[in-house]
Amino acid sequence: MQTRYALRAMTQPPFPSLFVSHGAPTMVLTDPPARTFMQELGASLPRPKAILCVSAHWETDIPTLSGTPSPKTIHDFYGFPDALYQIRYGPPGSPALAERAATLLRDSGLEAAIDPDRGLDHGA
Repeated sequence: MQTRYALRAMTQPPFPSLFVSHGAPTMVLTDPPARTFMQELGASLPRPKAILCVSAHWETDIPTLSGTPSPKTIHDFYGFPDALYQIRYGPPGSPALAERAATLLRDSGLEAAIDPDRGLDHGA
């Protein structure tokens, strides 16, 4: 595995690391400039094989990764229009990627855990 990752790193440029706030939950129901920016950003990047999304909506004692193959959308907000609670984002999960990320964290001296059931918050 190490060799495959090392070879890929030498032949493909790395993807950028991005911090993108999801903004107001209602952004999907309106058309603010931030929505256009996110659409253009997505269109400007190559299609990745996977995305590692870090969420402030999930509090744990140690870094924890979702290891579910089918993450469900978590609507952890209240008092918004009903249409927001109907939105579902169903990307495939990757238990193998979660395990790889947990291993990298552990190898760097950090504790890490995997939750086999945790979904994605609405911001993902």
